[in-house]
Amino acid sequence: MRYVVDCRNQPSENNCTLTIAGEREEVLKAAVEHAISSHGHTDSDELRSGIESSLEPDAAAAP
Repeated sequence: MRYVVDCRNQPSENNCTLTIAGEREEVLKAAVEHAISSHGHTDSDELRSGIESSLEPDAAAAP
């Protein structure tokens, strides 16, 4: 199953519009890396948990 995380659904000082879609683990990894490099977050269990809870099934993916 494909998942998606969309920065537009999170508070952001730079009005980020990035959307990441793919398999659950690759989306989580890419989103954590993006949060650190683009938004100045520190890698932590709290960050990973927050991102993981915001993952949604990709409605655009074919069944």
